[in-house]
Amino acid sequence: MNPKITLYISKAKKWQAEMEQLRAILLACKLNEELKWGKPCYSFQETNLFIIQAFKDNCALGFFKGSLLKDESNLLTKPGENTQAGRMIRFKNLQEIIKIKVILKSYINEAIAAEKNGLKIETNKNTELVLPEELQYKFKKNPSFKKAFNALTPGRQRAYNMFFSAAKQAATRETRIEKYTNQILSGKGINDCTCGLSKKMPYCDGSHKSLR
Repeated sequence: MNPKITLYISKAKKWQAEMEQLRAILLACKLNEELKWGKPCYSFQETNLFIIQAFKDNCALGFFKGSLLKDESNLLTKPGENTQAGRMIRFKNLQEIIKIKVILKSYINEAIAAEKNGLKIETNKNTELVLPEELQYKFKKNPSFKKAFNALTPGRQRAYNMFFSAAKQAATRETRIEKYTNQILSGKGINDCTCGLSKKMPYCDGSHKSLR
C-alpha cells in the first residue's frame, strides 16, 4: 500500500469509503499502486490500467484500455462522447461497489489479461470531430484561435476536443477552452506541458510544477 494513496484518501472531502473499497479490490489483483496526476493509479508491468477518480456526484473506476473489454454486464461508459480507448464505471455509494464486487474483479482481471496478451486498441484516426458549441462559438469570435486550432496535428485536435467535450456543463466547457486558449495559440497540444516537463495524462493541470 502506497502511503501517498493513504494520505490522498484520508484528506478527501467525499467518497473516502468508496475509494478505500475500490483500492482494496485493485490491490487484491496484485497491481502496482502509485499517485499519478494527483489520483490513485494502478499499473501492471509498468503500464497504467486503472485510475480512481472522485467527482462531485460520483466516484469512478477508470479503465485506460476499457474498450478492449467485453462488458457483458453493461457497466462501462465513455468519459466523453469522442473517447475511443478509456471507459469508466461510476458509483454513487459504497453499496453499489460491494454489490458488484465479484463482477468488478472479473473486469479488472480481464483488463490485466488483455495487457498480458498484448491486445491493442484500434482507434479511428479519421473520425470527424464533433465540436462542442462552446468551441464553435470561440472560433467565430476569434478567427486567429480557429486558425491555430486547425493548424494543430489531428491527434492534438482530438485530445483537446475530447477534454472540452467531456465536461457535462456548458460553463465548465467554456472554462476549459479559455484555460487552454493561449496554449492552443502557441501551437502546443494538451499534453505539451508549458513548464517543459513531459506528462502522460488526459490534460495538464499544472500540479507537477512543484517538481521544478
